[in-house]
Amino acid sequence: MKEMNPLEEIRHSTAHVLAAAVLRLYPDAQLDIGPPTDNGFYYDFDSEIAFTPEVLDEIEVVMKKIIKENQRFERIEVSREEAKKIISDMGQTTYKLGRLDDIPEGETISFYRNGEFHDLCAGSHVSYTKKIKAFKLLQVAGSYHRGNSDNKQLQRIYGTAFPSKDELAEHLTRIEEAKKRDHRNIGRDMGLFHIDDMVGQGLVLWKPKGAIIRQELESFISAELNKQGYSQVYTPHVGKLDLFRTSGHFPYYQDSQYPPIIHRECLTKLAEEGCSCSELSNKLDEGEIEGYLLKPMNCPMHIRIFRSEQRSYRDLPIRLAEFGTVYRWEQSGELNGMTRVRGFTQDDAHLFIREDQLQEEIQGCLGLVKLVFSILGMNDYRVRVSLRDPESDKYVGSPEAWDKAESALREAVQNLGVDYEEELGEAAFYGPKIDFVVKDVIGREWQLGTVQVDYNLPERFDLSYVGSDNQDHRPVMIHRAPFGSMERFCGVLIEHFAGNFPTWLAPEQVRILPMNDDLTDKAEQYLRDLKGKGIRVGIDTLSGKLGAKIRKAETDKVPHMLIVGKREAEEGKVSVRSRANPSWDGPCTLEEFKEKITSEIEDKSLPTSRETLEKTT
Repeated sequence: MKEMNPLEEIRHSTAHVLAAAVLRLYPDAQLDIGPPTDNGFYYDFDSEIAFTPEVLDEIEVVMKKIIKENQRFERIEVSREEAKKIISDMGQTTYKLGRLDDIPEGETISFYRNGEFHDLCAGSHVSYTKKIKAFKLLQVAGSYHRGNSDNKQLQRIYGTAFPSKDELAEHLTRIEEAKKRDHRNIGRDMGLFHIDDMVGQGLVLWKPKGAIIRQELESFISAELNKQGYSQVYTPHVGKLDLFRTSGHFPYYQDSQYPPIIHRECLTKLAEEGCSCSELSNKLDEGEIEGYLLKPMNCPMHIRIFRSEQRSYRDLPIRLAEFGTVYRWEQSGELNGMTRVRGFTQDDAHLFIREDQLQEEIQGCLGLVKLVFSILGMNDYRVRVSLRDPESDKYVGSPEAWDKAESALREAVQNLGVDYEEELGEAAFYGPKIDFVVKDVIGREWQLGTVQVDYNLPERFDLSYVGSDNQDHRPVMIHRAPFGSMERFCGVLIEHFAGNFPTWLAPEQVRILPMNDDLTDKAEQYLRDLKGKGIRVGIDTLSGKLGAKIRKAETDKVPHMLIVGKREAEEGKVSVRSRANPSWDGPCTLEEFKEKITSEIEDKSLPTSRETLEKTT
């Protein structure tokens, strides 16, 4: 029996109650699976009935009846033949027999029974349905059977459950707040980015305002890299398959890649020879024909830059950095605005170092990640050390190399002085990593910055440097990305700030509001003056009342407004109305305002208080 923590047991049990309720209402529905998740549970159904919000309400009513019946959850262990009979008797052969086949021969087969309902399940569950105190069905989404788009699309009902009604209410409040902060809606309303079907799903078009945010982040991190001795490089978007065969990304990473690119002449020749699609795939895998690949990672090309010259131990560390765009094939159902895409740019860097430099360089990388989070007010985070699973065959390299890399990361996080957790099986295929999991202002967690230690790729590419003994030595690599994906990071930032960015990131930092048309000339004079200082400023010259102009600037999430009335114009002043720093509100000269905002931008100040940040919605 699979042991779960108490919250997982509640959620898993609620998923079973959901399935039982659906079958009471719609006996012809076919069930697939219904596991607990980090935030609740889901169950996949094949049903002719569309699970509309009204239908979900009906299902909830039946679920509450089942809970009130206080049905016992009873574990039943059976033989494979008995399991087939139970599944058949329930009329659930479409998907459950396939799930039964997933259980290896010799492994225990078990069902959980509550009332008339049986479900193929390893467990565990609460003892009685009345242990389920608070639940809510949330939404319905499409989901392909086994996550394969070649299979039938099912209806997935998502729900959540908690030990108490207060905890459920708090969670539902967070969900509503998350909806208000949805980066897809805010990004559309603010004109930050666009995803176009003609361009392709999962491929982000950065609009001018969104490009400003990205440029500011890139400029900030580039300035820090220059201070720390990084060298910026540029690499192509495609590379030969042999490059990625050597790195291991092809075929180890093949399921997450776009198909290889093969020249038309080569395809024509193979077709004339009668080469089938499966034969073509085998020839690609075995290296019999050449092709190109949209790069899934930047590291192989940085490695080739390192290898292009002879290196001495005095040259190391060599730190190569790039805002490099990479491409991954994500299932269409997994795409989500900017946070889950098919093409994204990483603030990527690869450090080639001597082994005796390892701890110092890891600490430098971790310090850079911490600086990024500090500047953006993301100080609530946890650290996860992702290790290999010794039982898995997905990893490359010797156990000895893995042991050294994992020990180095453990030592680094211990020196960092933070609590951390270890997670088996979450390492990259070439090395372990430290991940930073950040909690935003409404309590959601996001995996952002990462630092990885790699003994394997230097071995696979036969990298070397000349040591003080005049002999060749193998360098160690560090992979690091404080932002990770620029698309994902900006999507998270949009939701973290609800679009109300600190002034240094805001696409429009100041908006000038003349109170009437006679003051437009004066407002435009102020506009030119502020632009001359590099401040991103706009002006509202449309006819209308001042209150409407103020509301429009607030809706557009402009940090500072400068109101120009007759008296202000005569005295060479403006009346400041500031969301980012309310203490500035009131009259001042334009020179005084320029001094304040220039200092705020240079210091990369956050809103003046946590309360201000939390009120950004």
